[in-house]
Amino acid sequence: MQQKDLSFWQLWNLSFGFFGVQIAYALQSANISRIFATLGADPHQLSFFWVLPPLMGMIVQPLIGKWSDRTWCRLGRRKPYLLGGAIVSVLVMIMLPNAGSLNLSAAYVFLGLNAAMWFGLFSLILLDTSINVAMQPFKMMVGDMVSVRQKAEAYSIQSLLCNAGSLAGYLLPIFFTWIGIANTAPEGVVPDSVIWSFYCGAAILILCVMYTFLKVKEFNPEEYAAFHGIDLRKEGKKENPGFIKLLARAPRTFWTVGLVQFFCWSAFLFMWTYTNGAVAANCWNTADVVSEGYQAAGNWVGVLFAVQAVGSILWAIAIPRFKSLKTSYVVSLLIGAVGFISVFFIHDRYILFGSYFLIGAAWAAMLALPFTLFTNSLKGEHMGTYLGLFNSTICVPQIVAALLGGVLLKLVGGSQAMMLVLAGILLICGAFSVYFIEEKAEAPRPDAEMQSELM
Repeated sequence: MQQKDLSFWQLWNLSFGFFGVQIAYALQSANISRIFATLGADPHQLSFFWVLPPLMGMIVQPLIGKWSDRTWCRLGRRKPYLLGGAIVSVLVMIMLPNAGSLNLSAAYVFLGLNAAMWFGLFSLILLDTSINVAMQPFKMMVGDMVSVRQKAEAYSIQSLLCNAGSLAGYLLPIFFTWIGIANTAPEGVVPDSVIWSFYCGAAILILCVMYTFLKVKEFNPEEYAAFHGIDLRKEGKKENPGFIKLLARAPRTFWTVGLVQFFCWSAFLFMWTYTNGAVAANCWNTADVVSEGYQAAGNWVGVLFAVQAVGSILWAIAIPRFKSLKTSYVVSLLIGAVGFISVFFIHDRYILFGSYFLIGAAWAAMLALPFTLFTNSLKGEHMGTYLGLFNSTICVPQIVAALLGGVLLKLVGGSQAMMLVLAGILLICGAFSVYFIEEKAEAPRPDAEMQSELM
């Protein structure tokens, strides 16, 4: 089968469910530090809570990739995992924000964490595990069903929907505050504005995932083999290598893009962890987590992340216009670095819009370009497993950054704004690392006939 173009709406349907998944991820990213600080976590402990999401991703996504590579059933290949992950995510999104409402905060202190924080911790593990299960199939379906020539466009659409979902997720708490739902609560209790944001996000998540589940028809084994030029007779005789062997055989792009990913995702882990504290200190002059100013800063973080999402949406449109993916990667990361470093010098909450708008350029590139560069270097075999393993280049840097966050915070005198300067420096290192990536040339444009029978 010749690799033919998909229509815009076929590409859109492949990724639309990502909009809902990203709302869940945005709510987690923007509110986890706020939730755990409200439950009683010390600022120097906050980065440790951020170890769990990438750790679960590193464990879960290679397994989902490997299992789904072998799954050929009536419901599809990747879609059963997509639906299962979404259902669990919805259930946990209802649990997590209620961690402070069970009167556990002062009881059962263990390893420095009260019972409410332990409840929140286990809810976070379940939430991130299920989000990872729901998220990975979208990346895999693009790798499965989109030609080399259209990969950049497909992942840019995914980036666009991802950032639109982020925009909605980041704005939900301030929206509920605006319509009169309480944004403050007794000590140790998460405000209702955050709780209702999670409820609303859960509803949107399941609706969007169901849309993709019903609209997309995946390849059967014969169609997949023909699309990727795989000989099924030879394929059946091949060994089934484990993760270690596949890593040993991974294309060089896996490691070079992974180096860039290390710097980028470390930077954004610091942003998610320390923006709340930095904005509260710089713009509201407070570090008191029960104060009205700190909770107002928490809402404002959602607004800033929404501005970042707008910047990402606009920059995602610009990325395909670059002649070279590497050039767009470098430019995007350097723009983001300027945004991060500028946060340290700004004490007006509105001027911070400019900083986070610039950060959005780096985020758009991180969502689209690594997967484009990497999947273009693959031949079709073990696509899901490789994409699951490639997710480790996202997870490992976050784990390292989370483990080192408290130490680095002490080294910079406890200034959470300085941690964002460090994030900017990391993005500059990532931009220089792009030089080592070998960019595969695009395949020639196929015939104009669209591949409408695939969906």
